[in-house]
Amino acid sequence: MNIELSEGVVTLLVRHRVKQGGDEAYENWLRRTIAMARTYPGHLGIDVMRGQSQGLAQFTSVLRFATTEQLQHWLDSEDRRKLVEEAQPLLADGDQTEVNADREFWFTPTDAAAPTPPRWKQACVTFLVILPLSFLVPMLFKPLFGWVPWLGGYVQGNVLITASIVLLVVYVFMPRVTRLFGKWLQSQPGS
Repeated sequence: MNIELSEGVVTLLVRHRVKQGGDEAYENWLRRTIAMARTYPGHLGIDVMRGQSQGLAQFTSVLRFATTEQLQHWLDSEDRRKLVEEAQPLLADGDQTEVNADREFWFTPTDAAAPTPPRWKQACVTFLVILPLSFLVPMLFKPLFGWVPWLGGYVQGNVLITASIVLLVVYVFMPRVTRLFGKWLQSQPGS
């Protein structure tokens, strides 16, 4: 798979429906695959969403890489080729991948046929995550700024607080909150 070059973070969506009885073997394979992907340059993280599709377990993995070239390196790697080959007997539909340069990876539906949630719903969920952090994180840093006054300077303090909020949003809260609000995000008007 060749992907077009783009600036900034790029995501790889991998959807796998697992044949009946293959869940445990797939989970073991998935752990090894995640560990391998983390060793590749530019890997920024992975989120795995578990669900059901047509009576089978479905796993949707969202891998983030810093650049398109780094993602392409992972896609073309012998490691990934061997891992996908090993998983093929477990998969009902083969290896379903999609590259996405959009920043909306938190809101990518686990069902390929489902539309991306409306932007207003994405904004609501993002607001619910960021608002409490914007109150809480500065309060948590206040004692540190008292002990190390130069860290509490306008620029240093804002950089530290903003970086903390961004990391918490990306790696801790958004993956969990989008799973929590998954049904609402995917519900259509009148349903």
